[in-house]
This record gives sequence, C-alpha cells and structure tokens, in this order.
Amino acid sequence: MERRLAEAQAEVESLRSELEETNRGVVALYAELDSQADHLRQATELKSRFLAYMSHEFRTPIGAIQSIARILQDKVDGPLTEEQERQVQFIQTTSAEFAEMVNDLLDLAKVEAGRIEVSPAWFEMVDVFAALRGMFKSVIINPDVTLLFEEPESVPKMFTDDRKLAQILRNFISNALKFTLQGEVRVSAIRVPGDRVQFAVSDTGIGIAPEFHDAIFQDYSQIDSPIQKRLRGTGLGLSLSKKLAELLGGTVSIESESHKGSTFFVTIPIQMDVQTDSTASELKHS
Repeated sequence: MERRLAEAQAEVESLRSELEETNRGVVALYAELDSQADHLRQATELKSRFLAYMSHEFRTPIGAIQSIARILQDKVDGPLTEEQERQVQFIQTTSAEFAEMVNDLLDLAKVEAGRIEVSPAWFEMVDVFAALRGMFKSVIINPDVTLLFEEPESVPKMFTDDRKLAQILRNFISNALKFTLQGEVRVSAIRVPGDRVQFAVSDTGIGIAPEFHDAIFQDYSQIDSPIQKRLRGTGLGLSLSKKLAELLGGTVSIESESHKGSTFFVTIPIQMDVQTDSTASELKHS
C-alpha cells in the first residue's frame, strides 16, 4: 500500500511538473501573441498615416493640373487644334481618375485609422438621387449607355449620413458605367423588412463570375478581364463602400453572372440607431 501511494504521489508530482511547464509555455505564447499584435497595430497605424499623408500631398498638384487643363480647354490663350483639344481632354480625364484614386486612398486611411466622421441627419432620398443624377450628367460619354434613376418606392425620410450613402452609390454607379459598354445602368431604392432601405445599382455590363463575389469587396481587388486591363483604378472603391456601409450599420452584396450584368446592393437602416452612432463617435475620437 505504501509503495502504491508513493507511486501515485510521484505520478502526481510528474503531472504537476508537466502542467507547470505547459502553463509557462502558454504564458510565453500569449506574450508573443501580444507582442505580434502590438507590432501589427503599429504597422497598420503607420500605413494609414502614410496613405493619409501621401493622399493629402497629391491633392495640390492634381488640382493644379486640372486647373491648367480647364484654362486650356476654355481657350483663354487662343484656339486649340483638334489634336490639342483631344490631348487636353485626355489630361482632364486622367487627372480626374487620379483624383478619384487619391480620394479613395485617403478615405480608406481614415476608416482604418478610426478617424472617419459619421454625421447623421434627416433627408429625403429623392434629393440624393437628384444630386447623383446631376453629378453623372456630364460624366457619361458613351452614347450607348443610359443612366436611369427610379422613383424611390415607399422610402420615408432617412436619418443617416447622406454623404457616406451618396459616396457608396457613386462608387457603385462609377463601376457600373465603367464596365457597361451598351445598355443601361439603373439605380433604385425600396423599403425592406426590418425598417431598412435597400439600394440597388444594376447594369447590363460584363458581369462577374460567382467565385469572385467575395473577393471584389477586398482591398485592391480587381477582376481580370479585357476591359479591366484598359482601365485604371486602385481596386479600393468597393472595399471602401463596404466599410462605409458597415459604419452606417448596413451591408453590401452582389448578384451577378459573367456576361449577364451585375446588381450591387447596399442595405442600411432607415434611422441610424444610438449604438451605431456611438460606435461611429468612438471611431472618430479613437
């Protein structure tokens, strides 16, 4: 009996020793994970600062290029030849695309740094549609594509950040126009269950295969296609739209098939609740 008791005690001591060693390993592992997480946070913050700084610095020369191009196009210093007009138009188009890329980078940096401002207010959806219609009126240069805005269905006044919502829809519409060579781009809004509104931007463009649906909402993601290779962009528009929708308490989604067009959705609450608003405030002041 004494021998068995001694053996049992020895086994307990051995197990205790193994457990203590395991605990020390777990503590060391947690310390390593904390250290790696801290390094990752620092790297993310540095990246966001770099993007914000560079985006801000790019705005001045871009503005100068656009101003000079406008002066040339207005023919202040005299008439232009047909070739010169074509080149000036190219400068304007390219600088506008560059400005859009820079704005996307700056907004993404703000979101990742938690410094994006969300300013909810009451507004009518028809006013947002009217502003978007006016914005794209001078942008559509393809006569084979029509941009249509449907009358919002049963959509009441909304309480959210209309600028962020307009930015999401603007990104969706820009993409749709970019990848639609013929047909139409249609924008609509309907009230859905759960006191939410679903906005849809549908096109008759090249479409997106189902296996790419998740990837397109990731940073710097672009679909490999002949049209994509001819177009410039950062691949940030849809990623930024997803992050902005989440700040508004909503979601984004897509329905699309190759060569059958696409429909991008953003669904947000009719009224931003206190919790969503508080979260935005915390992000703003973090």
